[in-house]
Amino acid sequence: MSLVNLASHAPILLVEDEKNLGITLSEYLKGLGYNCQLAINAAEGQKYFDEMNPAIVLLDIGLPDGNGLELARKWRRQKKDFVLLFLSALNDPSTRLEGLEIGAEDYITKPFALKELILRLERILSSRNRMNETPEELQFGPLKIWFKRYEVQDAFGNIISLAQKECAILNLLYERREEAVTRDEMIDLIWGTDKYPSQRTVDNYIVRLRKWTETDKEGHLNIQSIRAIGYKLSLK
Repeated sequence: MSLVNLASHAPILLVEDEKNLGITLSEYLKGLGYNCQLAINAAEGQKYFDEMNPAIVLLDIGLPDGNGLELARKWRRQKKDFVLLFLSALNDPSTRLEGLEIGAEDYITKPFALKELILRLERILSSRNRMNETPEELQFGPLKIWFKRYEVQDAFGNIISLAQKECAILNLLYERREEAVTRDEMIDLIWGTDKYPSQRTVDNYIVRLRKWTETDKEGHLNIQSIRAIGYKLSLK
């Protein structure tokens, strides 16, 4: 399935101050049929973000008039449902982790192949499309899930925001409910070719999701460990 089909010509905002890379990537995406707007600094990025209401943002971190991480935090407060990917020459683990914690669905280090970027986008948008096919609201006892809003409600009525990877994992487990899903499947379907995640990374996301499910003492929703395999979502 092509990227164009998956995103239905969704508008893309590219914020990149490296002129050659910015123009090359922008023209490549336009060649696929996309409305791609290139911004060369944070000020232009903000202007186009407000005007375009982009579905996808490709964001450099080191900008001449600002920091891409801070810009992403601001935009996440304005709008939750856009796909965010960082494109950066910075490859230190702390910066990468900070980017993912902001809610980026991927962090791609330069230099990268255009085909690699498109493959990662296809995987992310495919996961997004699966979420869009689920009901607007799911309820299991006192627990509620809103996949499109990246939110859940715990047994005490508290609304909790989910990180994008948390939401994708929960959605995959829901799709495959009552069936064991291996850690490797989760990594392949959600992270793809990215070398960052390990099986331990998946376990850490599961721990956070369980903090939510375990507020319901009656166990209407239970994420079970399947020894040496992965996890299974069981419904009561």
